[in-house]
Amino acid sequence: MTAESGTHAGREGTGSAGLSPRAPELVLCAVDEPLAAAWTTATQSVAGRVRVHRGSVLDVAAQAVVSPANSYGWMRGGIDAVYARAFPGVEQSVRSAVLAFHGGELPIGDAVVVPTGEVQPAWLISAPTMREPGERLPADTVHPYLAARAVFLTWRDGRLDHGPVRESVATIAMPGLGTGVGGVDPATCARQVAAAWEEVFRES
Repeated sequence: MTAESGTHAGREGTGSAGLSPRAPELVLCAVDEPLAAAWTTATQSVAGRVRVHRGSVLDVAAQAVVSPANSYGWMRGGIDAVYARAFPGVEQSVRSAVLAFHGGELPIGDAVVVPTGEVQPAWLISAPTMREPGERLPADTVHPYLAARAVFLTWRDGRLDHGPVRESVATIAMPGLGTGVGGVDPATCARQVAAAWEEVFRES
């Protein structure tokens, strides 16, 4: 069971009042104060059901969690290692999806959805922030934006075997994107995630 963002034209599902009523709830998670503060600042100017959770992404009642992965689907460090321990077999599911849909390398800016094997969260959305495992990202990187945009487009337009992703996922729990191993400044990540949210779920 996989879904990918693919190529998207237009902004289907956006409402005339600006924010789409079909946007998910987004819970931005942080286990450290710099990221929590950055999330809080960024969400002050964001419309929609977006909130900050100070604590583990796994403590959130959500149908999907975000994996800020590498392009090959290895889940050996950072929050990905936490997911791999919590959801046995999820790494192999991600790698199989990457191989099946992307020839073994998931480009930054795309995402895949795989089942976790748990009731909640039932789904993991893998959206790479780096090509190689352990890659240090430059200060001017836009990879958090690209990864977040892939997550939001996947929710809006992606499909699972039994129907649209948006019909199975009401809440997405998202950790920092690239803020751990990737070394992205928390404020940079937060601004880019907010920009991606506004782009996907608001009209021009």
